[in-house]
Amino acid sequence: MGLAYSLTELLSQLTFRSVIDILVVAAGVYYLLRLLRGARAVQAAAIVFLIASFYEVAAWARLEMVEWMMAAMAPYAAIALIVLYQAEIRRTLARLGRNLTLGRFLGSPGGAVFDDVVLAAEYLSSNRIGALIVFEREVGLHTYIESGIPLDAHLSYDLLLAIFRPGSPLHDGAVIIQGTRIAGAACFLPLSLNPAISTQVGTRHRAAMGLTEESDAVVVLVSEQTGAISLAVGGAMEFGLTVGQLTERLAGLFRRFRVTSDLTALTSGARVADRVE
Repeated sequence: MGLAYSLTELLSQLTFRSVIDILVVAAGVYYLLRLLRGARAVQAAAIVFLIASFYEVAAWARLEMVEWMMAAMAPYAAIALIVLYQAEIRRTLARLGRNLTLGRFLGSPGGAVFDDVVLAAEYLSSNRIGALIVFEREVGLHTYIESGIPLDAHLSYDLLLAIFRPGSPLHDGAVIIQGTRIAGAACFLPLSLNPAISTQVGTRHRAAMGLTEESDAVVVLVSEQTGAISLAVGGAMEFGLTVGQLTERLAGLFRRFRVTSDLTALTSGARVADRVE
């Protein structure tokens, strides 16, 4: 009875300002936990915890010199952590921005786009021609498009083969697809610094991993050495996919955009995205 009364009294003292204050703190804690979800960020959190614990011990033991030195170094330590873990911070901010944007309602690749990409991947794989094909989703890739050659051309099977043909000026680098158009070619992607990646993978695989670690992009890549088809998304990679498996994975990744894609395809006279399934 006493507990119920205390709870009722506590709720009666809550104001609108208090509710906003609690929600802001809860949101901050939630996104901080998401930031600490990666292995490297967990290590950083452990280091911060140890330093804070050492500071408390120094304060309790009245070690004034140690306490003063740690207090003076705290701002520089914070800057050092931001520099060291900028990739994790950037990825978390990108996820936050993705949740707050309306990009999911702006359309996505349809079945015709998947057909062209899968057919091109099959040809490139059989001829052992290296390729990097990036699907932009909700997080914009404008910075990486500017690093290459802007095209803004309608995506097609023939154009993909022409771009990745050995000896072509656009062969090196990645193709970035926005909707049903190739936004840029010969684009440079950030290389992953994840030490867990096998040393046997090449630069293309590290570039695909690096981009998907920092954005929600989907990357299809073909190995020049083995001809194997791989798919990178969310900082993870699937190796050695068949053409059928690649088609199914792309369909599954973009299925939630299907209605918008169908409407876009119908208004433009293109084939509808039902062909994805």
